[in-house]
Amino acid sequence: MLLHMRSWLLTHNLITLFLIHPLLAIPSIIPLNATCHDQCGSITIKFPFGSGFGCGHPDFSRYINCTSGILHLSTSTGTYTISSIDYASNSLVIADPLMSTCSSMQNSGSFKLDRASPFSLTPDNIFVLVGCSTTSPVFDPNADFCDTGSGLNVCRGLYSCKGVTGIGLEPYAPISTCCVYDPPVSGYGLDLPKLQCSSYSAMYGFGGNEGDPMKWQYGISLQYNDSYYSNACKNCEDSGGFCGFSGSDESFACKCRNGVNTTINCYGRGYAWSGTSRHKIQTPLKFGGFLLSWMITAFF
Repeated sequence: MLLHMRSWLLTHNLITLFLIHPLLAIPSIIPLNATCHDQCGSITIKFPFGSGFGCGHPDFSRYINCTSGILHLSTSTGTYTISSIDYASNSLVIADPLMSTCSSMQNSGSFKLDRASPFSLTPDNIFVLVGCSTTSPVFDPNADFCDTGSGLNVCRGLYSCKGVTGIGLEPYAPISTCCVYDPPVSGYGLDLPKLQCSSYSAMYGFGGNEGDPMKWQYGISLQYNDSYYSNACKNCEDSGGFCGFSGSDESFACKCRNGVNTTINCYGRGYAWSGTSRHKIQTPLKFGGFLLSWMITAFF
């Protein structure tokens, strides 16, 4: 009688174990909130960029982030909205909210790119300093800071805008306080207080109409270094994952859409790649059922 009771208790415990164990395993294959995304608002995000910390390449993660559906680039002088990314030409356009345009001019802050950053200015950029003091160092005749050729037409165009009233000028004011400035392409810093200028404007094109400053393409065009792509990243992306990094050493990590991080790829680890999620649930159930039947037979 005692032996029969012990056998019954053991069988009961085993039944409970094998019925509950598969259910405990289910949460590991339910997709979690992904840490990386391939979209930020209307902008597609691809490597080396990332939607947040741990996504993309660490050299870019320090500068790029997605907040409330808006992709930003941060530097020591402020945070700028990324208007567009052209992956074919490895370039992007940023907008400075304090930068002057034809429709609105205001006192601007400074702008700077860190020399160590993976970004540099493209040759397409045209920087215009407006509302400058006549004693500004940019007007030093020996320094040759200002473009006195085609740059004069750009100054005339901007000074024809009604927006110049925002910096205390009248439309069509003399352009003697305007300078089209040609900066270096890397490690560029624009210190307006030091240059004694009220504001700056930047454009990367004229929109096919140089005579109408309202149609000019305002913004700052940046080139980025695209030498970070690797076979490991390609392998990760081919499996549907995002290339990222983890740990204090910022080592490579392949981040799957179900929240799982791997060091190789998402094959067999992702939730939606192979359609095997149901199989993963059924397998432990079948295996548990087999063991349960065997145990019952053994004890009875």
